[in-house]
Amino acid sequence: MPDIQALINDFVLKLKRRKIEGSQATARQTAELLRAVVSHQRLPYTNQALALLDAVRDVGEQLIAANPVELAVGNIVRRVLHIIREEDLTSVASAVDGLGLSTNSDDDDNFEHDDHPILSAAAVAAAARITLRAPSLQTLLEGLPEFASAPRPSSSGGDSEGKSKSAERKKLKHDVIEAINELIQDIETCHEQISEQAVGLIHQNEVILTLGHSKTVKEFLFAANEKKRSFRVFIAEGAPRYQGHVLAKELVAKGLQTTVITDSAVFAMISRVNMVIVGAHAIMANGGVIAPVGINMVALAAQRHAVPFVVVAGTHKLCPLYPHNPEVLLNDLQCPSHLLDFGEFSDCMDFSTSGGSPLLHVVNPAFDFIPSKLVSLFVTDTGGHSPSYMYRLIADYYSSDDFVVEQRIKS
Repeated sequence: MPDIQALINDFVLKLKRRKIEGSQATARQTAELLRAVVSHQRLPYTNQALALLDAVRDVGEQLIAANPVELAVGNIVRRVLHIIREEDLTSVASAVDGLGLSTNSDDDDNFEHDDHPILSAAAVAAAARITLRAPSLQTLLEGLPEFASAPRPSSSGGDSEGKSKSAERKKLKHDVIEAINELIQDIETCHEQISEQAVGLIHQNEVILTLGHSKTVKEFLFAANEKKRSFRVFIAEGAPRYQGHVLAKELVAKGLQTTVITDSAVFAMISRVNMVIVGAHAIMANGGVIAPVGINMVALAAQRHAVPFVVVAGTHKLCPLYPHNPEVLLNDLQCPSHLLDFGEFSDCMDFSTSGGSPLLHVVNPAFDFIPSKLVSLFVTDTGGHSPSYMYRLIADYYSSDDFVVEQRIKS
């Protein structure tokens, strides 16, 4: 598949060079690439789901290794892997439903099930367990066997059997592609679904504090303003990139009362604030948040003054990993020129006069980590959730077998 490999190499190069900005754009393009991989994948006669899982996992390893800091890539890879497992399980459950979960005695010599495959006992038990029990954390932790139908006798010859198997392969691939299309649609419309909840959270004459520039926060505030809510927004400028200045211009253009403050003035102004609303780079499995640098300071100030701290983010930012996992990179160091002008401090960085090591070091981290105890509420495209509810969302969107996709790289 040279065309697909070219797409993969091009996307990997973009990730390495940081050509794609924003978790939403990264998640959407990752899902579109995996959809193309599934569409062009040739499936064998047996274990079609396993072949799709291997293909997606191989591509996912390359994408995750290209930019480990962008956790949205790994999230979408795991979501697609979960989709494949779910579609395979659905096909097995439908086959079991066609059989009526009936069992034949050992001395029954007449088999009248030519229209349905004879399933293995493990597959029947697993499908019955899933169909008869509501999903829960227990089902997430249980290991499910690979679902494969045993060969069945064919009375219509090899041609009809080959056509039937070909139809089964096409149906599995079609169902997976349709589910990925729904995932892409959810990613594209997450801002609209989150913004619909703004009226219930932002009330009249309130003061909202945010930091930096987040598209999700911007659309959230725009939605409240369109519903004739009159409120004021305090924006911490978000040094050193000063993205808060960009957000302030956009809010003023929409007629919102906006006040720009320095990052160091957050604690002095927090007592006048009714609510803090910020975006996120990723939401971890324990409810902690990876967010732009400076937001942890805002969260601590909000906790000190008992101000609600609300995080708005799409479900594509929900990561099933924990901060202490070794494969999770919590931070990324940005260019030092954002802080200091090299021309003015070049003498402090002279290697020849400092014994081979510069006397001045410039550290410019990109992210903060906010513990779950500092977060009051998560607002996602599926509604509002408390930090303690994150495990339930993980059970809905991910499979425990896919938590560490890049395991084979390190082994």
